[in-house]
Amino acid sequence: MNYNDLNWQKKMKLTTDYNNMMSEYVGEKEGFTEKELFGSLDIAKKAFQEVEAGRGKGMMGWTELPYNQDDIVDDIIKTAEDIKDKFDNFVVLGIGGSALGPIAVFQALCHLRHNELPKEVRKAPKLYVEDNVDPERMNALLDVLDLDKTMFNVVTKSGSTSETMSQYLIIMDILKKKFGDKAKDHMIATTSESKGNLIKIAKQEGLKTFYIPDGVGGRFSELCPVGLLPASVVGIDIKELLAGAKYMDGICKSSDIKENPALIGALLQYLSMKRGKNISVMMPYADSLKYIADWYCQLWGESLGKAVNKEGKEVFAGQTPVKALGVTDQHSQVQLYREGPFDKVITIIGVEKFRSDVTISDGCEDIPDVNFLCKHTMSELINTERKATEYALTTANRLNYTIMLPEVNAFTIGQLLYLFEMQTAYTGAMLGIDTFNQPGVEGGKNATYALFGRKGYESTKEEMNSARKKKDDYIC
Repeated sequence: MNYNDLNWQKKMKLTTDYNNMMSEYVGEKEGFTEKELFGSLDIAKKAFQEVEAGRGKGMMGWTELPYNQDDIVDDIIKTAEDIKDKFDNFVVLGIGGSALGPIAVFQALCHLRHNELPKEVRKAPKLYVEDNVDPERMNALLDVLDLDKTMFNVVTKSGSTSETMSQYLIIMDILKKKFGDKAKDHMIATTSESKGNLIKIAKQEGLKTFYIPDGVGGRFSELCPVGLLPASVVGIDIKELLAGAKYMDGICKSSDIKENPALIGALLQYLSMKRGKNISVMMPYADSLKYIADWYCQLWGESLGKAVNKEGKEVFAGQTPVKALGVTDQHSQVQLYREGPFDKVITIIGVEKFRSDVTISDGCEDIPDVNFLCKHTMSELINTERKATEYALTTANRLNYTIMLPEVNAFTIGQLLYLFEMQTAYTGAMLGIDTFNQPGVEGGKNATYALFGRKGYESTKEEMNSARKKKDDYIC
């Protein structure tokens, strides 16, 4: 296979161009000098050492995923082949990391109209990822599914996620009414092996089960069965995906910021935050990478947005992630990025070679303002516009840097996911916060439990009931 060939791997290596973060390009007021960068090496070195020391421990089990899943991957591939033979639809029931990763990888590596292709062309089931509890959405999904030909995958580590478990209850009830004791043949559970509600339910119902390692949180779970099973079902080479992550991990084992793209990216974002750059814009220039930005938003926001540091001191850390899509958002958001507040760092993702291309047809010979496009390709146009946006941002002294993929394939996507995971870990270490908890999310969950009358949350309900009542005067 190509991804085992060292020469091919080098050709597929991602590059990070941070010229436009430097003062030589965006001016001394906004950019960083080499003196500032290398004067912060102690911060980078300490973060690097912290992440290295934490590998495989606690909630850093995700660092081992490129290395320790051989048997699991074989089981996933075998299961996926069986699903392909028997089913036309594969539905993921999950939210947050259980959904965003599968969506991002599906969009990146499958045909952009996968679900609309005839079965003989796509050669894999349609994929639906249900990551919300809007009742209209659930009914709409059921309207288009042939349950005889549908496999569901319920994904939650705890088995107490209200959104996912409500979906499970609805779907399992429908399956039991239709299939009786064969309902289990239409459901796979992905959950914790040792704790939580879903593992109990899976055993009671006799469901095929895949396990989420204890040290892998939802936003870091795409490279475990959470993401690997849906990917394999739709025909993605998950061994290549993991090989890409492993390759990037090898690169990130260097403590030299000139050699480690995740470490230099983290340091630049950290220094930018210290200067009040509180917004991180992720702007891929490829429709295939559109949902990488959504996945990144959870990874970055949930990991770094913390009220206190590890010592319990209030720090209110974090950087608000914003998703954009080139070229689309050149016509909506770039006006703000170029002329609005100096509070952003824009990460551009480009693709050197697209998997297919379209030549712009001849025409409008008498209208030079249109005819100049003729005989060029759409890949030329999108990459030219990417370079133009980079130039426009830079000349307006706006911090930006570019990550380039030689092409979009499973190996490069594995690299990209792992790059951002490592960058997030390094940045959290620099900020001195717990990168892997999510107390803010738990607050909302607990309030939901209380409002629904779940046992154990009576005090939260009392607290909510005693909260200041809203005034009609402030409602118009």
